Amino acid sequence: MFFLISVYYKISEDMIRYLSKKEAMTREAMRREDYSRPRLIASLSLLQVSTIMTISFNQIPGLRVGHAQDFEALTGCTVVLTQGGAVCGVDQRGGAPGTRETDLLRPMHLVEKVHGVLFAGGSAYGLAAADGVMRWLEEHGVGFEALVARVPIVPAAILFDLAVGRADVRPDAAMGYAACQAAANNRQGIAAGTVGVGTGATIGKILGPATQMKGGVGTAVIEVWSGLWVGALMAVNCLGDVIQPQTGQILAGARKLPDNDFIDTMQVLKTPLAESFTGSGNTVIGVVATNAALSKEAANKVAQMAHDGLARAIRPAHTMFDGDTIFALATGQGAGADVTLIGAYGAEATALAIVDAVQQATSVAGIPALRDL
Repeated sequence: MFFLISVYYKISEDMIRYLSKKEAMTREAMRREDYSRPRLIASLSLLQVSTIMTISFNQIPGLRVGHAQDFEALTGCTVVLTQGGAVCGVDQRGGAPGTRETDLLRPMHLVEKVHGVLFAGGSAYGLAAADGVMRWLEEHGVGFEALVARVPIVPAAILFDLAVGRADVRPDAAMGYAACQAAANNRQGIAAGTVGVGTGATIGKILGPATQMKGGVGTAVIEVWSGLWVGALMAVNCLGDVIQPQTGQILAGARKLPDNDFIDTMQVLKTPLAESFTGSGNTVIGVVATNAALSKEAANKVAQMAHDGLARAIRPAHTMFDGDTIFALATGQGAGADVTLIGAYGAEATALAIVDAVQQATSVAGIPALRDL
């Protein structure tokens, strides 16, 4: 016993010396770091994340992003095109999803790469916009080689926005095609907020439309280390409230009228009022993307871990009235990286992108945005 205790204390002393030496080396490395070039400096805690990005989501190597929308009908779509294809995974956790081509993303299925991912409003009708994405890709010779034809692989997910603008106008093949054209012509940053799939997105709907706020689409990119990027694009249309992850405070959500204080959806859920107003017109959909090389199994794990970020920024998350679905894309244009590293930072980027969506949103149809309060 004395021998085991001695060994234990020897290991503990060695570990303390090691950690002290590592901390000193980290401080020295930070002292020598060139901070003249702005970067998004991030750790596994959002308390230590800087929101400065050196590239936009659209500039992650191997990706192009485009929006198309109808501002009168208040609906739209957003496409993420992959140059040369990308390994893709998916994790679906909400109780009311609307998706297309997700089964083939599971391990043990033939297709290894996708050529685009589409996000659309219009509820299940909006899945038709993927036909336009396929047509655009086919015209450009992109797709899975099936001998007699190239078949573009375009997974998709939708959100419900029919109650905001015109329920009889939804994203269609023409809008999906237009989003691809926008993506092909865009080499810089991408718009966020009330645009694309976020055009008709709303949040905080536990007490119905009178107290809701404007949601939208947001992005975030983290440079994990030089040349390794992890980003997220999220469309926020949730039943619950958007939370500031650093503080746990409500950033945007269901409001008390007329003073516009937040009512806290979690508290309302404990009352009979919740049974009167909850409905299925909600969801958060999006994608985590990296230029790292990952296997399909690893991409699915990254998509799974990304939901941790969703749960940090939305309360409650993954309800029976939300269709929460997150894809993960790995373009492979960078070096290989550990799946846990990519997944952990993917969750961070997801939370940041959700916050960005409500910060960038603008009011429509009398629905106030965060910037209006």
